[in-house]
Amino acid sequence: MKVIYSHSFFPVYTSDPAATAGRIEAVMNALPADTELIEAEPATEAQIALAHTKDHIEYIRQEGLYEIAALAAGGAIHAARLGLEAPTFGAIRPPGHHASHDSCWGFCYFNNMAVALLTLKEEGLIETATILDFDLHYGDGNVNILDHHSWVTICNPTSHTRDNYLNEVETFIKAHPADMIGVSAGFDHHRDDWGGLLHTRDYHAMGRMVINSARKNNGGCFAILEGGYNHDVIGQNAAALIGGLSS
Repeated sequence: MKVIYSHSFFPVYTSDPAATAGRIEAVMNALPADTELIEAEPATEAQIALAHTKDHIEYIRQEGLYEIAALAAGGAIHAARLGLEAPTFGAIRPPGHHASHDSCWGFCYFNNMAVALLTLKEEGLIETATILDFDLHYGDGNVNILDHHSWVTICNPTSHTRDNYLNEVETFIKAHPADMIGVSAGFDHHRDDWGGLLHTRDYHAMGRMVINSARKNNGGCFAILEGGYNHDVIGQNAAALIGGLSS
């Protein structure tokens, strides 16, 4: 599988759990041996402006986080473009699903998923999109920016048992075929992370659900890193998702 990354994601850029040293390295070190690595390039300001106001963009610039946030958004765009042809994973940070049109919180600055899907839509590459956000935390930014678009459908699973959770995801994926399935891949719902619910094999299962739907509907799919803060398991969880998407 192709994985979008950059060594620029490795350094600590601020004092939050998504920016801690070693987090991206833990993901990269667990990737399959046949992974094809592709260097991320920053999103343009015009692409970012598809999802965010000028005031919000300027705020992120003043905070000294524009370059790293634009690089993550650009990595998401690249992953989405490649995802039209084959499943692709974006090992990017900062995460983005808590970034709304004109505000942000939760370690997020620009909404990587929204920037990517809005860019593809503007370029006429997709007509419909589905988002599966299995992060522990509700992706309020994805909803804020994209939910009012009739061509986008979003799932933030809410079930509190593993079996029900996976059934909810499978039911949603089957019921919402689309040209593109974007996965906001937060691994903090893992049993050894903050959420304490999912097993590593569950990420593989959800990856298979996504790719099976994409193939059935002649669509594409991609996933981008959101949460996940236990460095001992985040890599194996990301590798499990990649394995499912590649199956």
